Amino acid sequence: MCVHQPARWGLGVAGAGIAVIVGLELTGLDEMNPLRRTISEHGLGPDGWIFGLGVGLLATGSAAIAVSLARRKLAGIVGTVTLMAWSVGLFMTAWFEKHDWSVGPSMSGSIHRVGSFVAFLSLPLAAVIIARPWQHRERSRATVVAFGFGICSVLWVMGIGTAMLIGAGNGLPWYRVMPLGLVERGLAVTEVAALLALGLWAAARPAARPAQEPAPAATTQAAAR
Repeated sequence: MCVHQPARWGLGVAGAGIAVIVGLELTGLDEMNPLRRTISEHGLGPDGWIFGLGVGLLATGSAAIAVSLARRKLAGIVGTVTLMAWSVGLFMTAWFEKHDWSVGPSMSGSIHRVGSFVAFLSLPLAAVIIARPWQHRERSRATVVAFGFGICSVLWVMGIGTAMLIGAGNGLPWYRVMPLGLVERGLAVTEVAALLALGLWAAARPAARPAQEPAPAATTQAAAR
């Protein structure tokens, strides 16, 4: 097995970004309630650049994986566009920090929110479209895992949509209907798992077949007779 270089770089860079975000999660347990507070709140304050760095690395690694899948003709146009949309949404989330809406509207906060929605909606579509088993003749464990986590991500998104409808029907903010922090983290874990599975699939490339050795001259002459 040899490795497709862009996918290997993408997995490494995305892994570094994930490690940064997980580190922030672990160090912030004493200060932030993970059930109610969203991941983006790590971006607030003087150390917010660390969160931006982690998300930016994840976005860069995701783009490299998308390039690898496209170059190997595994993603298709729609799959490539949706996976790139995930990367763009992450970049928007990293560059424009989360806003405290209780003090009024904010352009940066609005862009951050749009980027979050784009990212969280695009990755499930990308995973399901790219790894759908009925498109590929040869199934691999990575595609099955990516498709499974893609379906789980779709279910998370449907759950959020249901909460929004319930909130609208009862006059409640949708983020009060459910433990937003917990739901967002569950969605993030399944989406990142789907991304890494796609990256592993893109990285694995069958080695080239060795060229056949020419038959000895004596054997060739005997065959000719």
